[in-house]
Amino acid sequence: MTEKTTKMYDQDTIQVLEGLEPVRLRPGMYIGSTDLKGLHHLVTEVVDNSIDEALAGYCTHIEVFIQADGSVMVQDDGRGIPTGIIESEGKSAVEVVLTKLHAGGKFGGGGYSISGGLHGVGIAVVNALSEYLEVTIKQNGKLYWQRFDRGVTNEPLKIIGDTDESGTQIMFFPDRAIFESITFNFDQMKSRLRELAYLNKGLKISIADLREGQEQQESFMYEGGIIHFVEQLNKGKETILPNIIYIEEKIKDVEIEVAVQYNTGFSETIYTYANNINTEEGGAHLDGFKNGLTRIVNEYGQRLKVLKENERLSGEDVREGIVAVISVKLPNPQFEGQTKTKLGNSEIRTMLNKVINTKMGEFFEENPKIAKELISKSVVAQRAREAARLARENFRRKGVFEGTSLPGKLADCTDTNPENCEIYLVEGDSAGGTAKMGRDRHFQAILPLKGKILNVEKARLDRILDNEEIKAMIKAFGCGCLDDFDITKLRYDRIICMTDADVDGSHIRILLLTFFFRFMRPLLEKGHIYSALPPLYKVSKGKIERYCYSDKELLEAQAEFGKCDVQRYKGLGEMNAQQLYETTMDPNTRTLKRFTIEDAVEAEEIFTTLMGENPELRRNFIEQNATIIKELDI
Repeated sequence: MTEKTTKMYDQDTIQVLEGLEPVRLRPGMYIGSTDLKGLHHLVTEVVDNSIDEALAGYCTHIEVFIQADGSVMVQDDGRGIPTGIIESEGKSAVEVVLTKLHAGGKFGGGGYSISGGLHGVGIAVVNALSEYLEVTIKQNGKLYWQRFDRGVTNEPLKIIGDTDESGTQIMFFPDRAIFESITFNFDQMKSRLRELAYLNKGLKISIADLREGQEQQESFMYEGGIIHFVEQLNKGKETILPNIIYIEEKIKDVEIEVAVQYNTGFSETIYTYANNINTEEGGAHLDGFKNGLTRIVNEYGQRLKVLKENERLSGEDVREGIVAVISVKLPNPQFEGQTKTKLGNSEIRTMLNKVINTKMGEFFEENPKIAKELISKSVVAQRAREAARLARENFRRKGVFEGTSLPGKLADCTDTNPENCEIYLVEGDSAGGTAKMGRDRHFQAILPLKGKILNVEKARLDRILDNEEIKAMIKAFGCGCLDDFDITKLRYDRIICMTDADVDGSHIRILLLTFFFRFMRPLLEKGHIYSALPPLYKVSKGKIERYCYSDKELLEAQAEFGKCDVQRYKGLGEMNAQQLYETTMDPNTRTLKRFTIEDAVEAEEIFTTLMGENPELRRNFIEQNATIIKELDI
């Protein structure tokens, strides 16, 4: 029996946290984390309040500013947060909203019938996690102002002037004692605001960066809403439908919007939203959409004699090449799933099923030729999927998905703890041999890849699974792919793309990233994919040697050493094993670039542009991004 420590546990040990103290004590519970993602969540919470005003029909323009001092200001032209006194609190409504959790117009008081925001904690949390927050309200002909310091009221709400406008302005500076970094990323904020503009047609959303040396601004407004969203997602792809099918329905107090278009590709791209929240795990609205679509396509396939009497298409067949955006707005959404991004309202499933079945049926009725073409595409997809199924079964029989057999050219590491291990995907057998000799065998595995792997953006699954290099990677990683993917079986914590520092090396790296994005996306989402950065030059003068990883570093070395010898590395194979390890593989001296997916929509566009069918779009992208193409960070 272990000895128990004697500690008093009585009424005196119970701690009551007042006001916003719980938020400052456990910020992760309210905004998910205190890293950059949590930092940007503060902006989302403030913008969501303005979006609620837009949903209610009172706001037409939302402006976001990253100010010169690093603070953020969000302003709208809505009604303004109420400024009257709440008698039970003895404070203005503004102060209550900013200092009390779960206080606002979203909780059945009649302020908003539909509101965004995943957690419902609102701007009180932003106030709690800011060094200071200032609110300015234009309402009833007056200009109101109030300041808070780390969530604590600095002074009561006061009138500071007159105005004939209405709206709310929130300015806050994140607390340096809470967040790992307080540097906002313009592109990350821009992506979310663009998404919100797509989801709220006719609403103008602007963002401006006013920091010195970083000045830039963007503005978004889409009269067609998610129609423009689908257009953007299909950019660079050959489409089947001449126009996007747009469905808008209101059933009781639920608003439904769906935009659909097919392309000649093989990928399925569907984004779903509930009250402007990206429901990454899907849910009832996605299920209803899929069921309704599969049912109506099969029904018309029989009617148009494209399908035989007993022939039936699967959901996967029907959705090949589809690009769709589904947006529902409803009171009291129920979010479920691991990350609370799965819609659980069961009544939405029935609504979507019925709406899609009816509206797509009407479209097929009016466009029989297009309907026949779509159904014929699905029949071809069914045959290809059957071939892919056989390929998968063959994979399973050989233990490829389970990783029970390892590829012969893999030089594995001796450590069996995945958290300690890393695998280098090396371009070419020559460089692979050098890497095998130079590596630390304890935790570093080497998998040489012969030539350029298959471009999965342009191939069907059966051909992809028959590619030797792709089979080797799937075997080596051990975690499967697509529906068979299981990240808990991943054999290496770090998967490192090590290619030559030239155009061909960049192309191979992009091919690999495209494969990961389409077939093993969680590896990118969880931060397991890296790129090694080999040196471009070796500068020598006498016994002094220095490796340079950029032209800038080379110029600096030449300026320091004067006349010196410069060796340009055209490929990894030009270095010996010791040099390769010291410069590119030694954890103490190497530089790795981690690839992540901050914006899935933009990543989708980039991969389609770089690896799709349209050479003009690809050329334009490369010309515009020539300086960064070697270090593409998705």
